[in-house]
Amino acid sequence: MPSLDAARRAKLPDSAFAYVDSRGQRRLPIHDRAHVRNALARFRQVAFEDDAARERARAKLLRAASRHGIMPIGFINGQLRTGASGRPGRLPSGLVTFLLTDMEASTGLLQRLGDDYGRLLEDVRAIHRAGIRDANGHEVDCRADEFFAVFSSATGAVAAAIAIQRALNGRSWAGGSTVRVRMGIHSGRPALTSTGYIGMAVNTAARVCGAAEGGQILLSDDARTAILKHGGHGIELHTLGDFRLRGIQRPVTLHRVAAPDLPAASPSMPAVASAVLPVRTDAPIADRNRV
Repeated sequence: MPSLDAARRAKLPDSAFAYVDSRGQRRLPIHDRAHVRNALARFRQVAFEDDAARERARAKLLRAASRHGIMPIGFINGQLRTGASGRPGRLPSGLVTFLLTDMEASTGLLQRLGDDYGRLLEDVRAIHRAGIRDANGHEVDCRADEFFAVFSSATGAVAAAIAIQRALNGRSWAGGSTVRVRMGIHSGRPALTSTGYIGMAVNTAARVCGAAEGGQILLSDDARTAILKHGGHGIELHTLGDFRLRGIQRPVTLHRVAAPDLPAASPSMPAVASAVLPVRTDAPIADRNRV
């Protein structure tokens, strides 16, 4: 690897480093192919200020690897072993429960808040990470306003979802904004590979999330079954019926988590109706138009 002395390092812009901390210290240079490879190898040795800083550095490093044509299989494997947040512990396999979330009307928030949207998004991610950590879950991925987590326990996924929704509801947001996050929970047996989880369980969880409206937590029947196997722990579910989700061949039974401080749905479930259709022999498959 070409040497990078102090003079050459000082001439590099901040964009040439994967991580610049709050004091202006610049770490993990990524200005050329050799240094990108070195940054991939040294990433886990860096003491990041918080999870949000680690995530930003990880995303920047992966973009640099892509620009230089580097396939960071070893780095991805390391992230799978520790979790995307860098905490020790292997991601669970076998029967797992996924929690997928995304923010309702995020484009409108971005247009209204401008630069303040980035800080709002960091706060939303921090709330997610705290709820997932406290429920013994693992962060799998975080992209824009979407969050993907996995749990060995279905009850843990529900507990995290409720805690996150309550924390979001209890915050005051920039410009008096309202932050509403839709959530989907599904249990299944996906394959865990070097590039992450794959299989219909992932797709189903995403479709269940897309069927919710902001502030709601929807579960598949598979997640409900997994909860009941562990006694339920006082979780209250309202069964909504069978629905066809885009790309899923079989109807999916959806349930809504009912808890204090969470929004209830009207009897007709208009939010679900806009994303999926009740099962009928002549029903087309529909999906929410994301905003």
